[in-house]
Amino acid sequence: MNSIEQRLAELGFTLPESPTPRANYVPYRVVGNLLFIAGQIPTADGQDKFVGKVGHDLTVEDGQRAAQLCALNMLSQVRTALGGSFDRLISCVRLGGFVNCHPDFGQQPQVINGASDLIVHALGDAGRHTRFAVGAISLPRNVAVEIDGMFEVKPSLGL
Repeated sequence: MNSIEQRLAELGFTLPESPTPRANYVPYRVVGNLLFIAGQIPTADGQDKFVGKVGHDLTVEDGQRAAQLCALNMLSQVRTALGGSFDRLISCVRLGGFVNCHPDFGQQPQVINGASDLIVHALGDAGRHTRFAVGAISLPRNVAVEIDGMFEVKPSLGL
């Protein structure tokens, strides 16, 4: 187990298998030394979790747990993109967070903190990132949160 997975284990988390896209897109793409991870939703074991609007159907704390699950799925995609290891990962550059909520809800940053805090805990200082957190009137399959990310990676010697 590497240090990222050890840090996650300290919080009681293990990385899941990378979720498979359900539409016509790729889950990640490497361009130069940047790794782009497609939007991740809170799924576990093939099932959507945290379905509904934060602030109405779900609490802010539920939203934070949904964001954590999105971040775990994102880190799983990073590991897969890098050949099953975090050895080439340098840092998290940016996270983008969408929160399924009513127009009068204003705690999107607190919800997305669930993902940001998990990434920083897992990566240490290399996890400090830029970010946006916005509300959305709906998200795919009515899930509470969707998060995408950009990571800096070392070039592959095979390219």
